[in-house]
Amino acid sequence: MDDLRREGKMSRKKNSRAASGSGSIRQRPDGKWEGRYYAGVHAGTGKPIRKSVYADTQSEALRRLRQITQNIDNGVFTEPSKMTVTAWFNVWLSEYCGNLKERSRVEYRRVVEYRVIPALGAVKLSELRAPAIQKLYNDAMKSSKTIKGLSPKTIMNLHGVIHKALSVAVNLQYISLNPADAVTLPRTEKVEINPLDSIQTAAFLSAIAGHKFETLYKTALFTGCRQGELLGLNWNCVNFDAGTITIKQQLQRVNTEYKIVSVKNDKPRTFKPATSVMELLKQHKKAQTEQRLRAGSLWDNPWNLVFTNELGKHLLRGVVYSQYKRITLALGFESRFHDLRHSYATASLLSGVDIKTLQTQLGHSAISMTLDLYGHVTDDMQDAAASKMELYIQSLKSC
Repeated sequence: MDDLRREGKMSRKKNSRAASGSGSIRQRPDGKWEGRYYAGVHAGTGKPIRKSVYADTQSEALRRLRQITQNIDNGVFTEPSKMTVTAWFNVWLSEYCGNLKERSRVEYRRVVEYRVIPALGAVKLSELRAPAIQKLYNDAMKSSKTIKGLSPKTIMNLHGVIHKALSVAVNLQYISLNPADAVTLPRTEKVEINPLDSIQTAAFLSAIAGHKFETLYKTALFTGCRQGELLGLNWNCVNFDAGTITIKQQLQRVNTEYKIVSVKNDKPRTFKPATSVMELLKQHKKAQTEQRLRAGSLWDNPWNLVFTNELGKHLLRGVVYSQYKRITLALGFESRFHDLRHSYATASLLSGVDIKTLQTQLGHSAISMTLDLYGHVTDDMQDAAASKMELYIQSLKSC
């Protein structure tokens, strides 16, 4: 590091300046910032080896330079040309994924450890090519007698992780191009939704009468909230005076532990459900208060959750889901808990709710997502509109 500081002092020019304690930082004629560092001694000549990192801003060049020099001081620096895929993906996970949600970091690490490293880990990062990544995807989709191949959607998720990691390597100039750009991804089928029709809905409501999760299931059916959002809903987000519900967090399982985390797109939303939903929640709050009094000192609801068990603890996603499946199978139809969300969306559109309002209520990041999922409903609505217009035209002829 002393050599770096000396070099920094010596390299000051009209178009350059050194950042204190960071080595040599200068701005090149093309506007880019260059950070130079000492990378050891050449084994053959005995001369010092100096390398450079580049960035569009001085602060970014300084950040990259500090990271490299710190690794050199700690004895863990690996020259990019010698770095393996395993080494780079581990650096990426530890240094460049810190701003992700905890569950995303866990999932990324699982993908790297179980998919990327076994297939590509020994390959030098600088020698990684698209065909090797393509083979990883193709092999992962193959099924055997004991293992089912990954779905196209899961391959897309795997590709997303690999592409992100390699994009950072490109930005750091460890590699010149992202080899994941040249792969051919499997075609993903449009998601089939299975909303409950009016007959199924009526049968379902009859079947859950008196069930311990009745209020939870009805709230899902009549608000379109996701399962994690409802399980993480607390009473502070239920405004009985205004008649609104705010969705800003969710209950999520990370490894073996349940945690309260922010909503899917980090954008809280407030909406006004039907009056009967708010009345349902009022009755539920009274029932929960009675449960708390019966439980006494055993009551444990630190997150002030709306939906809990008899002792105030959060509900388990698997239990809520399995109970739902048992009820619907007994009624004679296949359904997932998430289909309650689709049922709400479909019923809303058929009832005349505009697509923009529905997008806001569902928490979709873009209206195109809502249209893509529920386009079949809007097609039906267009047919109905055309029929109404035809009736209007025919009525004019009789005038």
